[in-house]
Amino acid sequence: MESPRTVNTVAVRSSLLDTLKGCSFSGIKISKEDLKLKITMHEYLRFAIRDAISDKNIEDGKRHADVTNDGGDVTECCECPLVVFINSKSGGRHGPELKARLQELMGQEQVFDLQNVKPHEFVEYGLGCLEKFAANGDNCAKQTRERLRVVVAGGDGTVGWVLGCLGELHKQGRSPIPPTAIIPLGTGNDLSRSFGWGGSFPLIWRSAIKRTLDKATYSPTSRLDSWKLSISMPSGVDLDTPHSLKQTDEVVINQDLEVLGKLPEKVSCYQGVFYNYFSIGMDAQVAYGFHHLRNEKPYLAQGPISNKMIYSGYSCKQGWFFTPCMADPGLRGLKNILRLHVKRLNSSEWELVPIPSSVRSIVALNLHSYASGRNPWGKLKPDYMEKKGFVEANADDGLLEVFGFKQGWHASFVMVELISAKHIAQAAAIRFELRGGAWKKAFMQMDGEPWKQPLKNESSTFVDIERVPFHSVMIHGG
Repeated sequence: MESPRTVNTVAVRSSLLDTLKGCSFSGIKISKEDLKLKITMHEYLRFAIRDAISDKNIEDGKRHADVTNDGGDVTECCECPLVVFINSKSGGRHGPELKARLQELMGQEQVFDLQNVKPHEFVEYGLGCLEKFAANGDNCAKQTRERLRVVVAGGDGTVGWVLGCLGELHKQGRSPIPPTAIIPLGTGNDLSRSFGWGGSFPLIWRSAIKRTLDKATYSPTSRLDSWKLSISMPSGVDLDTPHSLKQTDEVVINQDLEVLGKLPEKVSCYQGVFYNYFSIGMDAQVAYGFHHLRNEKPYLAQGPISNKMIYSGYSCKQGWFFTPCMADPGLRGLKNILRLHVKRLNSSEWELVPIPSSVRSIVALNLHSYASGRNPWGKLKPDYMEKKGFVEANADDGLLEVFGFKQGWHASFVMVELISAKHIAQAAAIRFELRGGAWKKAFMQMDGEPWKQPLKNESSTFVDIERVPFHSVMIHGG
């Protein structure tokens, strides 16, 4: 694996120019046959992985080594084996067509539809099968496991899902960790932008996909921070969470921190990992409404353009623009329900950070790219950073940039980069304490996956964020 390099480039907003770049006519023509030879695993390994995943047993692929490989004596292995995870529901009508195209360019067994095969199943059984073969002296399986790279065709949520499952390899001491490239099929595609894979699905996509797969075989790798999010809430209330957030028995409430409300007597805990951002407030409420509409009426959201139009409509409908908050922002400011503690860079001490009364949405951002390529944190001048105690933001610096939006008009000006968001802090760890009062619920989201968080008057809910102690490995495409 090539040495990781830090991502320093600022993500660029989505535009027609981005799309045209993705389908440039320039460059060397890539032979379909040469590419297929370069990225397709030996047949017995493909079949063994397929059967191990299907039967959920790493031993079930052994018959292919016995019959096809005569004990594992294969010396010719592909140069850079790829596996692709595709969310065939993403990208509107492109999902099924893209899946078929990918299967043309490599072994069909190396293309995994996430509707049928989950990434954790591949990690546990597919990679487990390769590792079993390698442990038994199969040199081709060993080389395939070491050279393997992953491509994810989907939006930010899909990419994060796959990265989270690959992250389990760190915990289990199973190295190397396959680096990941991206084919952008989502609406925002901020992870894809940040690592040079573009902000939208290319217009002339059939040839562009061939170039993407080829580029994924030789491009350098970069590091990406990931962040563990833990929710500790009063028990007795069901929480309808996205797939990236799971219930756990681990309780993480820090008893040493002063709390404004009461600690719940019985606690329910949920945990997940995010890679781009976590937010609380109106932006998450808009995302929640949009996702429910898309699930109920999928014909309304058939691609990035229609998604963004619907998103804009929800921004107005949910009261982001036209509410009494315009005259008195404190009426629905997050300060009414939220308390924020942070740990600064290279500090072990928690610090209480005041929240401006006008702020209605708070975002903790890991990348330079948010909401389809915007940079709300902005390009800060050195003297301002020194005054605030900020450092230059990077995707692997162990820090989150915490900022706020006041209301829809403020957010709109930030999104077109006329102004920056309301800077609040840079943090190596974060603790949000939420207390109900007149509020019965709050809206939250991480990496574009929203949920409704119930609140109680008598006890506080806590959201803790800390950096995962290892980096995800990304393939940098640009």
